[in-house]
Amino acid sequence: MGKLFVREARIIDAEKIIGFQKEMALETENMKLGHDTIYQGVHAVFADPHKGRYYVAEYDDEVIGSLLITYEWSDWRNSFVWWIQSVYIQPAHRRKGFFKEMYMHVKETALQNGVAGLRLYVERENINARKTYEAMGMTSAHYRMYEWLK
Repeated sequence: MGKLFVREARIIDAEKIIGFQKEMALETENMKLGHDTIYQGVHAVFADPHKGRYYVAEYDDEVIGSLLITYEWSDWRNSFVWWIQSVYIQPAHRRKGFFKEMYMHVKETALQNGVAGLRLYVERENINARKTYEAMGMTSAHYRMYEWLK
């Protein structure tokens, strides 16, 4: 078995991340993302670190997964809460603990930076993802999410 390495993504990882986002949207929501929009969206994060940061998982020197961290200011905690978004692990590498390693790396980085907590949202029907998050000690929040999207 090879070795997994989690690191902050670099611009050279952008094309891989774009591909992951397209695959995830199709897999989870049966949505085809327009290449130009997702290309610009991913590159916007690399151009402006205030928007967020990507982390990637490398297995045997191949990027096999990624996630995005975005920031929410909490006045109640006088600190940031990091949102984990756009989680994707290639299907052949799922259920092997790779996301857990990514999560633990991000959590440790958050603790080192005084972050108040981590949050994520998940599709209601994505039972496998919900079980994974719960197994890592995350709990379903008492909040209900509402949104407006154009």
